[in-house]
Amino acid sequence: MTPACPDDEVRRVAETYRRFARIEARGVSPIYDEWASSIADDDAIASRIASLPGIKRQPNLVFAAARLLGAPVRSYAPLREWLMTRWDDVVPVVLSHATQTNEAGRCAVLLPVLSSFDEPLALIEAGASAGLVLYPDRYGYRYETADGIRSLDPVSGPSAVRLPCEIDAAHVPTRLPDVAWRAGADLNPIDVEDAASVEWLEALVWPEHDERRARLHAAARIAAADPPRIVAGDIVDAVPRLVEEAPPGARIIVFHSAVLVYLTPERRAAFVELMRSLPAVTWISNEGAGVLPDITRKVRADIAGRTILAVDGEPVALVGPHGQSFEGL
Repeated sequence: MTPACPDDEVRRVAETYRRFARIEARGVSPIYDEWASSIADDDAIASRIASLPGIKRQPNLVFAAARLLGAPVRSYAPLREWLMTRWDDVVPVVLSHATQTNEAGRCAVLLPVLSSFDEPLALIEAGASAGLVLYPDRYGYRYETADGIRSLDPVSGPSAVRLPCEIDAAHVPTRLPDVAWRAGADLNPIDVEDAASVEWLEALVWPEHDERRARLHAAARIAAADPPRIVAGDIVDAVPRLVEEAPPGARIIVFHSAVLVYLTPERRAAFVELMRSLPAVTWISNEGAGVLPDITRKVRADIAGRTILAVDGEPVALVGPHGQSFEGL
């Protein structure tokens, strides 16, 4: 039995799902758009979601858990019927998993910044999941500009992972970075050689995104061939230890993509303070509007559902949340 939830909690869930549909899913995933919009108007399902702890009510997490268990990926009506009968099965999956979308495509929007550094890089990803975004030097890129497509491949030859990205011509990178060392931290690191873990990552990919699913498996094979060092732990505690491990002579880059939104406001503030206290570290953030208010306030352009790419607290671009576009500021 799902416990009764206060009306204000149900309304909060409804608004979260309505906002997700309008800002994140619309034009990107028709199925998630319909599911989230419908749940926003469905008190019975919204009440079930409201019974979850706050951080576990995320549309991405609830939808991925349902899909992992075999929910019908069609219109909302069959999903609703499924959720009404299988909700008790969904809850433990939601509670035991986290939103760890490990989208290698985000390397395409990080590359214009990473390629601007001449020295070898020591990459540290906060919230690394399986570490697939730690390989910007191992992927190929297809940058689409108004003048045509510009390709960029590793010196060793074409990669099994090719990342498309729309970009303004002025910011197309001309080379891949020299990565001397790569590491990451995550509360629950994912082992790319564990089939169940990769199955969860696949469930987090939105339904219509077949290309992203194929890319996930190709990137996982690259990571499995040369696994990065990923430590388990809170990023505020773990990142400083990794900074100390970075090899001498390398520029230390600490970066994160769509991670801080899942931290409590207190831990988020602690992480920002940490980044500002490390003078020898370049901090690259890629977060949604409002997640880092000091950065968001500096953006004068229409963010329109994109994330804000910033370097050391200064916004440099608005980018597609899965790395599909880059607009320099």
